[in-house]
Amino acid sequence: MSDIPAFPYALLWEERQLVSVANLTRQDGLDFLGLAPRIGIRTRTTAYPLRDANRALADLRAGRFDGAAVLVP
Repeated sequence: MSDIPAFPYALLWEERQLVSVANLTRQDGLDFLGLAPRIGIRTRTTAYPLRDANRALADLRAGRFDGAAVLVP
């Protein structure tokens, strides 16, 4: 009998987690938001009702939009 191949545990249960990186100050954020439009940064978002979170995830996986998905409660 052959060994069972190894794979990441998260794939087994489709577990997901939300992660935030907070390594800047409030003033850093304000400075960046003031600078962003002047240097050409444009954001692209696609809004989904919260009840369509699974569709948003499927669209993200399939590459159906550019930018970020936003869930609206």
